[in-house]
Amino acid sequence: MAEIHSLAYAGFGVSDLDKWQWLATDIIGMQVAKRDEQGLTLRMDEYAQRFFLESNPVDDILVAGWQFRSEQELESYVGELREKDIPVEVLSREMLQRRMVEKAYSIQDPNGFTHEFFFGHSEAGLNDAFRSKVLKGGFVTGDLGIGHLLPFAKNGPQTVNFYKDVLKLRVSDYIREEVQPGIVVDATFFHTATGRHHSIATAQAPSPKVLNHFMVQVQNMDDVGLAYDRCIKAGIPIILELGHHPNDKTFSFYAQTPSGFNFEMGWGGVVIDDQHWEVKAFNKMSDWGHKRNFVL
Repeated sequence: MAEIHSLAYAGFGVSDLDKWQWLATDIIGMQVAKRDEQGLTLRMDEYAQRFFLESNPVDDILVAGWQFRSEQELESYVGELREKDIPVEVLSREMLQRRMVEKAYSIQDPNGFTHEFFFGHSEAGLNDAFRSKVLKGGFVTGDLGIGHLLPFAKNGPQTVNFYKDVLKLRVSDYIREEVQPGIVVDATFFHTATGRHHSIATAQAPSPKVLNHFMVQVQNMDDVGLAYDRCIKAGIPIILELGHHPNDKTFSFYAQTPSGFNFEMGWGGVVIDDQHWEVKAFNKMSDWGHKRNFVL
């Protein structure tokens, strides 16, 4: 059975490329791969690009890019989508060149962005090692992908079913927390075949943005604290202070991007072995810290 290997890239439409370039390189620690009139691309590791930013006033997520190990697995997966009468588009040669992949297809998420499925992710040149201006270590990527995304759901049950039945992602666990009297956040977390605790999660909430946040994971715990200090010094709004999640065991903080959605910088994190994993429901997002400092 063909299934997704990892979340390999993500694309955002942003209105201020200069601010984003500064945030991505000087605060988070990514590296610019290329910038042109259409936008810029960012590296986190040996691959030629991991995030792309298009000049676009939407200031929101555009694309989630899902990797397959082989062309055969990709074609099998896409065949199953078509059997379910899911409209599938083929990416043009021009688009493949911009994504720096060999072959790709796309479908639409019910919440207003695109999922792309591909194989053949281009690596940077042998003499072009990833370099960060600010990180002591590097990012945790490889088989685990870039991190995770949390888009909001317009219709929670519909979105959960889409991620389970269409994308064929595996449920990791649930968090249902009463954040205010009578207001319950109901979040579902999903992982791919390689086991990062979640590559995408969703929760229904009224929001002008589709994307709540994206998360990147660092190898060195100090890089979380150092990035937090850089945000404070630069005046970047801290959304959630340093804290720890009970489900994925990640130590992290959340801050606001120039586009209004957030990024999470984390360390630690569970890698799931499905043979020994028990799906649980938690009653709180954080077991300590993550004090909210900014009202969305």
